[in-house]
Amino acid sequence: MPAELRISSSDSSQLTSKPSVAASLATARWCARRGWPVHPLASGRKTPVANCPDCRSNPHSPAECRCLPAGRSCHGFHAATLDQRHITQWWGSRPDFGVGIACGPAGLVVIDIDAHSTQPPTRDRILPGIPIGDHVDLTGLANGFHTLGVLAALRGQRSPAADSTTLRVRTPSGGLHVWYRAADNRRWRCSSGSSQGAALAWQVDVRAHGGYIIAPGTSTRDGTYTPVDDVREPAALPPWLAQELVRTGHLPAPSIPAPRPVPPRAQQAVLAAGGGGRDRTRSMLASILSPVEACGQVTEGAGFSDTLNRAAYTLGGLVAAGRLTEEEAEHALTQAASEARPGQERRAAQIIRSGLTAGRQHPLHTRRGPR
Repeated sequence: MPAELRISSSDSSQLTSKPSVAASLATARWCARRGWPVHPLASGRKTPVANCPDCRSNPHSPAECRCLPAGRSCHGFHAATLDQRHITQWWGSRPDFGVGIACGPAGLVVIDIDAHSTQPPTRDRILPGIPIGDHVDLTGLANGFHTLGVLAALRGQRSPAADSTTLRVRTPSGGLHVWYRAADNRRWRCSSGSSQGAALAWQVDVRAHGGYIIAPGTSTRDGTYTPVDDVREPAALPPWLAQELVRTGHLPAPSIPAPRPVPPRAQQAVLAAGGGGRDRTRSMLASILSPVEACGQVTEGAGFSDTLNRAAYTLGGLVAAGRLTEEEAEHALTQAASEARPGQERRAAQIIRSGLTAGRQHPLHTRRGPR
């Protein structure tokens, strides 16, 4: 493990005597301690390890895979975990594996600045959405450092490449990864350079939901991903950069849905509970939270954020009506969310707070007997 990552002595004492094992295990554990789910990368490469033979011969979605619940490393970043048992199993037995981090579950937005020697695209793709007239001399514009610097200058801001307040990692190809924490629970999406879809700038990629980033300290056949300076924690995504990501299509939809009316199922559960005691309250909670718990049966595509938000909104209304306390509601929601999506506690907490706050504005009173 590179000394600049400052692995604690408690971690070091758990490592074997083989330096390569120490490096891979310690890097994965260092990331997991920060709440960044990790997954193995193929030896010496930037890509995830291959699927198992069964997954290769019988293609299926990650949600249908039996390997993931069993702790096997199929399906790339979908296998990312904070489970120390799996981490020890993966990198203890294969110390040559690199370490990848699933950006979405980690709550990360990484600006990936490239420095490839290629010809610039057409002017409309250099800074998507910002016209560059023919009178502007583009001589010397050669890479992502330049385009990101121009974008920042246009907004009167410092380029992320020079942001010494956050974790920055130099890549073997001469590029730079600038790490930020996602703010406001937004579900930023990935992009590549100046593609025809969402794009921030030429030779500037965005790593977020649906993608992964290579952990600092990881070595490939091309070199090591080396942290810059002494900062080891990502800073919050700067507001101006968040605005640019919105402008360039990196936020297709809010990750926390707008408050909606109480779902019929929850409404029925509340009415059925009537004015009874604690048993009725527990039964009511179980009914309202069951859709959240059901999300745990699949790894993705279950509408977890929306489902959790609805449950929180409902319980917020019950809190306002005096049916249960804020602490009871938050505890029940947190427990259900943690079981459905382990490793996403920070994200779930944001959704819960948002839903409870909105729900408290609309007390949900109950009544007994016929309507």
